[in-house]
Amino acid sequence: MYRHRIAACFALLILVFLAGEAKDPPTQVIVWPVSGPPVLRFTLGKPKEIGSGGGARTYSIDITAENQWGKRIARADFSLYLYDKNKVRIGDGFISISDVAPGGSVKFNADAQASGIPVSMDLSPRTLPSELQSYLPIKKISVTVNSVPQGAVVKIDGVDAGTTPKIIQVAPGKHILEFAKEGFKTGNYPLEITAEDTSGGSVSYELGTSAHDTVELRDGSVLSGDVESVSPTEVVVRIGGTFQHLSRNQVKRIALIERDAPSQ
Repeated sequence: MYRHRIAACFALLILVFLAGEAKDPPTQVIVWPVSGPPVLRFTLGKPKEIGSGGGARTYSIDITAENQWGKRIARADFSLYLYDKNKVRIGDGFISISDVAPGGSVKFNADAQASGIPVSMDLSPRTLPSELQSYLPIKKISVTVNSVPQGAVVKIDGVDAGTTPKIIQVAPGKHILEFAKEGFKTGNYPLEITAEDTSGGSVSYELGTSAHDTVELRDGSVLSGDVESVSPTEVVVRIGGTFQHLSRNQVKRIALIERDAPSQ
């Protein structure tokens, strides 16, 4: 009888132990890059909490990196991202490997901070051997774009970017900034970004003269449009396709812009 009780208790302990183990997330394996021939295979252990403070938790992660490339990896750095059960990024860390021979592996430990309990992880390259530079994320820099006057709609290579003043993110290469503001002539500005450029630069574009005639009224208001005719008693202005007939006594001043002669 005692023997049966001991056996039953032992079996119960095993079940409890296994149930506890089943709750732990499995070890995660990340093969990098996600497409093409594999270069590195990372085996990441379960994040272990080692401290907390300021609303963040610090985790320790055991990592094994295997070189599946045909060349020695002198150095490779990666950002380590941590996600919760809803796939929301809640933390990050940094890992670095160096001098790993083809087919070789290294084991190390990495620390990361997170605002919650991590369930999964991902990697993004930061520094790679020259042969693998194409796998690095495209670098973008911040540029402040302004216009005179402000409030112009700006486009980058034909894509809306907002209204000036505006901070934009631009990748290396040649770009065209387009500026447009009601009442002013539109304009383009060529912008070239090199790999050596850093964030913090600025661009300012002057829209120049008005694209329309302006009619200042005696009550202080200003109309922007195309003056069609002026007579001793009436001024006719076309605004957005609609003709407005104004008494000469309403008009204080008229400013006309230069226009291209009509084609013959």
